[in-house]
Amino acid sequence: MSKTKTTYYCQNCGTQYSKWMGQCQVCKQWNTIVEEVISKKDTKKPVNTGNKTSNKIWDLSEIETKEEYRISTGNEELNRVLGGGIVPGSVILLGGEPGIGKSTLMLQIALRLPFHTLYISGEESPKQIRMRAERIGYEKTNMKLLFETNTQKIFHHLEKENPDILVIDSIQTLHTDYIESSPGSISQIRETASEIIQYAKTTNTPVFIIGHINKEGQIAGPKVLEHMVDTVLQFEGDRNHLFRILRAAKNRFGATSEIGIFEMYNQGLREVKNPSKILLSTHSNDLSGTAIAVATEGIRPILVEVQALVSSAVYGTPQRSTTGYDIKRLHMILAVLEKRMGFKLGSKDVFLNITGGIKIDDPAIDLAVATAILSSNNDIPVPSDWAFAGEVGLTGEVRPVTRIEQRISEAEKLGFEKIFISAHNKINPKNYSIQIIGINEIQDLQEII
Repeated sequence: MSKTKTTYYCQNCGTQYSKWMGQCQVCKQWNTIVEEVISKKDTKKPVNTGNKTSNKIWDLSEIETKEEYRISTGNEELNRVLGGGIVPGSVILLGGEPGIGKSTLMLQIALRLPFHTLYISGEESPKQIRMRAERIGYEKTNMKLLFETNTQKIFHHLEKENPDILVIDSIQTLHTDYIESSPGSISQIRETASEIIQYAKTTNTPVFIIGHINKEGQIAGPKVLEHMVDTVLQFEGDRNHLFRILRAAKNRFGATSEIGIFEMYNQGLREVKNPSKILLSTHSNDLSGTAIAVATEGIRPILVEVQALVSSAVYGTPQRSTTGYDIKRLHMILAVLEKRMGFKLGSKDVFLNITGGIKIDDPAIDLAVATAILSSNNDIPVPSDWAFAGEVGLTGEVRPVTRIEQRISEAEKLGFEKIFISAHNKINPKNYSIQIIGINEIQDLQEII
């Protein structure tokens, strides 16, 4: 039996140390370094991955640059986030909070794929997965189940089955015989992920890996795990809302600006083809403190409702609170409104909410945020058939935003009468039936409202 040794790993960033330290010298976090028992790697055997390919030195001109073949998942939202489908041999890491729907999404995809799919579960029993599959609804499937956490036994089954697509739920439950630490530790996650990636690359099999996240919202395990895989997907959402957002934090085969929107039901996750109609409120009366913003996620324009509440501060220090919007961005807009327009908001509480539980990072909603704040402060409603798309600068100017044509077309399609944009956007109003109004400075909002 090989001699074992002890080493120390930072649970936050995965840095290895020869002795215990109070603070990690890399990520500067305190009390994150723990002791783990590992084996020497001189007795480690290579992973049996079936087909072996010989390596060679390539000349750059010899490499063909044809378009990458992609496998459709049968789900338009997931295809959009992945950049058009699954690339053979790619490793995709899916992270999210407990109960957000990661396993439901992957089981739903695996049940409907027209390929030989192997679903490896280390957390749920066969009965639990069968009950979930019946709830989702399936008649005939090419998916098979394997309940195993030891990677050596998993590769033994893979050699026999030779699946087209592999799903692992989850990486924190797997363990290898070559590492003596417990499953879920830094060394186990790194080693098992390395073996899985080696299998995917040598057999050209796409692999989906489900990963847990820690209390900071990061995928549990060493940060190097996200660098090893090809794609990192984040499944976000609020349990109090039905909507789930799928974002690509990293994608070697596509853009990271695309999102997929789903709705959670008892029968599983349903794609949201037109999120604008769902994210907008259905109240009939015009209410103060609301404005419609035309944002974009990737190439898709989305109309969201911005709600603001401005009231006198009860306590000495005014409160600033946001939901789905950057709090620092709110502070900047409030400072611009006070400096450039003379509104005394320093002694008032300001609450901001993006309806639907969705988080928007597009600066084009600044104009709608400023309009909603002014509307609530003056208690004057903004007509519900008005839309806004513009970025607010520190000098008070309304700056132009990208993809303005798609934003205007989306607002026009949903029946809006007016859209307010930056006057610096070069748009021909004759091409649209919606009334387009250009704004130069934030002071123009006062006359509009």
